[in-house]
Amino acid sequence: MANGAEFRSIVHGELKTGESVDLHETMQPVGTVPSPLHAIQHSEFIVVREGMIVFVHEGKVERVGPGGVMYVALGTIHSLKNVGDVPARYVVIAIGGDVKK
Repeated sequence: MANGAEFRSIVHGELKTGESVDLHETMQPVGTVPSPLHAIQHSEFIVVREGMIVFVHEGKVERVGPGGVMYVALGTIHSLKNVGDVPARYVVIAIGGDVKK
């Protein structure tokens, strides 16, 4: 990725109930400039595997470490930033909305 982060696709498909689903892993190096605040047109669960993430969403700021889970609802304006001293690795489970694209 342009900011030095790495993206690895794991699964892309459709649930029996008809919703699209995408599972991928992202790695943000230490000091990576995060993507700017943005809205998504699907829902996501983000599970932190390693590192410390600052999760900015809907005017709130939260620190999330290993084992922590973030939920990003459709249309939520958000950003993730690695604020730790090791690469941050997290798994994103995206469901519905624009995931088919």
